[in-house]
Amino acid sequence: MNNHRALGRLKSGQMNKTEEAYRLHLEELKIAKVIAWYKFEGMKFRLADNTFYTPDFAVMKTDGCLEMHEVKGFWEDDARVKIKVAADLYPMQFIAVKKRAKKDGGGWETELF
Repeated sequence: MNNHRALGRLKSGQMNKTEEAYRLHLEELKIAKVIAWYKFEGMKFRLADNTFYTPDFAVMKTDGCLEMHEVKGFWEDDARVKIKVAADLYPMQFIAVKKRAKKDGGGWETELF
């Protein structure tokens, strides 16, 4: 069994390597005028009493639509549940992104919720 997991969570506001790589991707999209704005941990959603979800990136497209982007290397069960609940409760697109291996062409895979 392959258990490659971090020993602890990073402090709020700190990006891991995959999130930093995705931030660079978002910066390229902003320069190309595909998106207008993004913010790391820019929004927090209440899902229930004492239950919140903070997507990795809030992203505004150039047409003004907001999307919430969750960057994942792997999924914990609670994280998948939270993004699904948020997508049901709030009127915006929730998107999970995963870095694609270079041998598979690189870039980012997306999953819509």
